[in-house]
Amino acid sequence: MSWHLKERLQRIVAAEQGTLVYAPGSRQPMALVYPNTYHVGMSNLGMHIIYEQINSRGDTACERLFLPDKKTLDEYMRTNTPLLSLENQLPLYEFPLIAFAVSFEMDYFNLLTILMTGKVPVLAADRGDGDPLVIIGGPCATFNPEPLADFVDACIIGEGEEVIQDFLDSYYDSLQQGLPREELLLRLAQIEGVYVPRFYQPVYADDGIIERYERHSAVPAKVRRRYIKDLGKYPAQTVIVTSETEFKDMYLIEVARGCGRHCRFCMAGYCFRNPRVRSLAQIAEGVEKAKMFQAKVGFMGAAISDYPEIDKLCQLIINEGLTMSVASLRADSLTPGLVEALAASGHKTVTLAPEAGSERMRRVINKGITDEHLYQAIAAATTAGIPHVRLYIMIGLPGESDQDVEAIIEMVHRVKNHMESLGNKAMVTVSINPFIPKPFTPFQWLPMASMEEVSSRLKHIQTILKKRKGIEVLIEQPKEAYIQSVLARGDRKLGQVLLTAAANGGVKGWKKALKAHKVNEEFYLYRPRGEAEVLPWDNLNMGFDIAYLLAEYHRAQEEKYTPPCSAGCKRCGVCQE
Repeated sequence: MSWHLKERLQRIVAAEQGTLVYAPGSRQPMALVYPNTYHVGMSNLGMHIIYEQINSRGDTACERLFLPDKKTLDEYMRTNTPLLSLENQLPLYEFPLIAFAVSFEMDYFNLLTILMTGKVPVLAADRGDGDPLVIIGGPCATFNPEPLADFVDACIIGEGEEVIQDFLDSYYDSLQQGLPREELLLRLAQIEGVYVPRFYQPVYADDGIIERYERHSAVPAKVRRRYIKDLGKYPAQTVIVTSETEFKDMYLIEVARGCGRHCRFCMAGYCFRNPRVRSLAQIAEGVEKAKMFQAKVGFMGAAISDYPEIDKLCQLIINEGLTMSVASLRADSLTPGLVEALAASGHKTVTLAPEAGSERMRRVINKGITDEHLYQAIAAATTAGIPHVRLYIMIGLPGESDQDVEAIIEMVHRVKNHMESLGNKAMVTVSINPFIPKPFTPFQWLPMASMEEVSSRLKHIQTILKKRKGIEVLIEQPKEAYIQSVLARGDRKLGQVLLTAAANGGVKGWKKALKAHKVNEEFYLYRPRGEAEVLPWDNLNMGFDIAYLLAEYHRAQEEKYTPPCSAGCKRCGVCQE
């Protein structure tokens, strides 16, 4: 055991405000783990929300764990110290319940590293009655937990505020009854929003495609995701204030959840539908707390500029003498009041996401943004005193042609020209990422564009645009995007690959692990899925029928527009629940 590691954790807790530390033995312990660094994990509002929900019970003490940085991880390994929690510096393996919040596919490697370092049996099949129960929640658990199915005992599908309470009630009742592990899991599988992978076993055809799932007779055919119908019951705000985050000295407040814009590439827009907004009064209470901490307010949501009372909210911030930041904006709903508040808060960059250069491609993906919307947003930002512009673009979208790629270059030049016509000589930053077809979107059946094609197009765009002064191009390396794509749409065969890779350097060991287990990543990347094919995530139900996704896919092929969600809308079926 390393005293240096304990002291380091104690210093972190001492620098926090809002941390809840219960004496060991006073409550049932539960570990909440973010499979990345403290700096990243404490920037995740979902961690704060679930931490508060677990601790709001009178019977459970939630303690946090994160992936140590490389130097600290080396210290754990050198001293043979099991990974320790923040609050009481307890070894991970001592927690009977371990819950991971999984937001990004590339953190799958970290999840396994944490289990290994925490001395927890990595494979669910190797855990007995005396071992911890490992559960996962978050976006990745919701849309496709199958690559992690070998390592987890249960998955929370959807939003966690209510289902975690049902889960813990059932868990503790089962312990009191003395149920063995298998019976406990079977009981948990009856809870809406809880998926227990061991009760759903894939059967593969000779070509490697899933033929069907064989499920236990006592579990539902499909697990329905849970979502909060009344956000007002659950304020989603920063719980623990720390300066050691991505958003330093910022108090996060969720203003809305879900999105009804129907962008066809966006998994979150489908898996977290329907769109819900919080009352201005509830948000104002959060703003008062932010003022107590003298913190900048960070508003979270799918598109902050879509909030119905955005100008009143901005005026509230100004009246309180606070500053603000936002998670996302849409060029077609930006208001002068919003950009003025951002400028007053010290923002120097407005971030917009046209996603594609040509209006044809924007029709395909149902983005609903025109160049004129971009110009108007940039003019408003420039007038308010926000000079720089950042544009988010995807490359390799369905049906993308060479002309669509050239349209990206032309659009950036037009944006730069427009800025200069306004007397604005500031920087345009273009951030370009390869498109990944995600589960539960209309593009889930499509292959990914080849890495060679995407790399060539990225290089072409970068070469042309860097010739012009005042334009910066940032690209995500395709290699990582293609690993993400395999993990996002993969099945349980990837479990053995992940385990081998995690034991051999994580991402660095990916290619060798694929080769060792004779798994062909092209099977996951470049193979079109049949419309009747059993997909890895078919055991889950997001509240809408597959026919709806197919209809949207066909509308994409026809470049047809789908309007946003509206009151009384019954198109997808979510609001009929």
